[in-house]
Amino acid sequence: MKEISVQELKELQDSNQDFQLIDVREDFEYEVSNLGGLSIPLGGVLIEADKISKDKPVVVMCRSGKRSAAAIMQLEQLGYTNLSNLQGGILAWAAEIDPELSVY
Repeated sequence: MKEISVQELKELQDSNQDFQLIDVREDFEYEVSNLGGLSIPLGGVLIEADKISKDKPVVVMCRSGKRSAAAIMQLEQLGYTNLSNLQGGILAWAAEIDPELSVY
């Protein structure tokens, strides 16, 4: 499974590269803090897979990296090959990039 660090994600955002960010946390978690990605809770990933791009890089994130890894494993069964897991999730983002971000 490909992984991406929070620093690499920040570089992607800052350089305006064309990619998709998918947040697989629950809605209440997304409301506390998010990085602007598309919210698709883990339980709905397969149902809403048509919203996830197959033709550009996709970064999948959660709180710590475990649920996003599970989501990637499910999506790879559908033939996705363009997915990267955000190492450490939003906790790593708050620790390394944006200490002002609310975490829980």
